[in-house]
Amino acid sequence: MPDRPQLAATSRTVTGKAVAHLRRDGLLPAVVYGRGTESQSLSIDAHEFELLRRHTGASTLIELSVDGSGTRPVLVHNVQIHPVNRQPLHVDLFAVRMTEELTVEVPLVGTGAALASENGGTLVHPVSSVKVRALPDNLPDTLTYDLGPLVSFEETITVADIVVPDGVTIQAEPTEVIARVLPPRVEEAPIVPEGELPEGELPEGEAEEGAEGEPAEESAEA
Repeated sequence: MPDRPQLAATSRTVTGKAVAHLRRDGLLPAVVYGRGTESQSLSIDAHEFELLRRHTGASTLIELSVDGSGTRPVLVHNVQIHPVNRQPLHVDLFAVRMTEELTVEVPLVGTGAALASENGGTLVHPVSSVKVRALPDNLPDTLTYDLGPLVSFEETITVADIVVPDGVTIQAEPTEVIARVLPPRVEEAPIVPEGELPEGELPEGEAEEGAEGEPAEESAEA
């Protein structure tokens, strides 16, 4: 078995609003479920889960142990977040079958340098992740693509340019743009109709007015 992250949990009988006291004690309500698996309510250490979440993604297999028993592979399927303090409130864990393919969202990571951005352009990523389908053991944590071809503002990187590992299928159109460099914005000078002067400019020979709208004082005679 590959060296996967570990997560310990305990069986939970408390449900509903009563789970509030679990959170006060540093525990996070969770549930594990899956096809052919009976749903089970759990409690996990909130701090340990937060550390785990910082280093894993939606496609990372985690070995779950309940009440100290043997482990089984799961994915973090959903995390309910508090709208104010942004702390996890509840976690859904999906028990996977290692012989069945899964479809998950995988982040995209650009590597190298986009030379067009050095000419004042802005590198943009219209798509930051894609769905992939693969057996659980083949699910990648990230997918990479090379930014090197972006040498001009006309070039684009598409889904077809992503480096795809063996056994992984991307569920997206190959022509979908995932990165490009936008040219710098150019401020256009205002168009002045023929015969008119730009705003603030006086005709030749016209005296400049003073601050209060009075004619400017003439220079003192010698």
